This record gives sequence, C-alpha cells and structure tokens, in this order.
Amino acid sequence: MSDLVAIVYPSEAKAEEVRQRLLRLQKEYLITISDAVIAVKTDSGGIKLNQLVNTTAIGAMTGSFWGLLIGVIFLNPILGVAVGAASGALGGALSDFGIDDAFMKELSASLNTGNAALFVLVKNMTADKVLKEIKEAGGTVLKTSLDDTKEQALRDALASAAKQPAA
Repeated sequence: MSDLVAIVYPSEAKAEEVRQRLLRLQKEYLITISDAVIAVKTDSGGIKLNQLVNTTAIGAMTGSFWGLLIGVIFLNPILGVAVGAASGALGGALSDFGIDDAFMKELSASLNTGNAALFVLVKNMTADKVLKEIKEAGGTVLKTSLDDTKEQALRDALASAAKQPAA
C-alpha cells in the first residue's frame, strides 16, 4: 500500500529541489516513489501541476510507433504516423497516472500565491534516512496518509529546520 505525503514550500524551486533529492534517494534504494508532482499556485489564482511523467508526450510517441506500423501495412506510413501521434497524444492527455489531478488541485487551492506543494506517493521507505535528507529543506505538512506516529515524526523533522538559523 502506498502513502501520500503533501508538503508546502515557499517556492517551486524549493519543491523541485526536494523532489530531486527524493529521486536521488530512490536510486539509493532508500525510498520507492510511485509519483511525485509539484503543484504551484499562479498569480492568476490557478493551479499548475508539474508532473513527473508527461503522459501526452509518451502517448504521442507510442501512437506514432503503432501508426507507423499500421501505415506500413496499408502502404501509407506518413498518414499512419500522423493519425497515431494525434490519437496517442489525446489518449495520453486524458489519462491520469498516480495521484489524482483533481485531488491535488483541490488541496492546492489553499496555498498562497507563489507557494508550491510537493505531492509524493510513497510505496516504501527507510524513514529515518529519508527524513534526515529532506528535513533541512523545511516545509509544512499539508496532508498525509501516514499513521499518526510517522506523521508526527515528519512534522517534527520539518519544524526543526524552521527553528534553526540560516547559515
């Protein structure tokens, strides 16, 4: 079972920095991430989602391949690629991978303009080592599906960074 963790940061750059740290920790097998999305509240009040996986591009690429293959069979590869890319891009744009987009936008509506929330869907992790790596970035817990003990440990770790004077 996966756990959802949403942490608010003062900027998109800070949220991206933490996401990159988590991806590095994943390469070290300290955490397994299903999805990691950054939601930013824009000046106009809208919510922009910075997905880890671009489903539209992947859909277009896959559709192009299958369109080319079918086009070669029917002796019109150019038309096959065009139709395949268009249908794949449409299918990719309509698909939702990982964390539900509507849920993230709803939670992010409470953010201040310019703030960013990092949503991470965690399959498993070595909590003490992961917390040690991300606590210095600070942040405020927006929502989690962790049990109370783990959530409090996360809140305490992030709060300790806020109390330390900047170097």
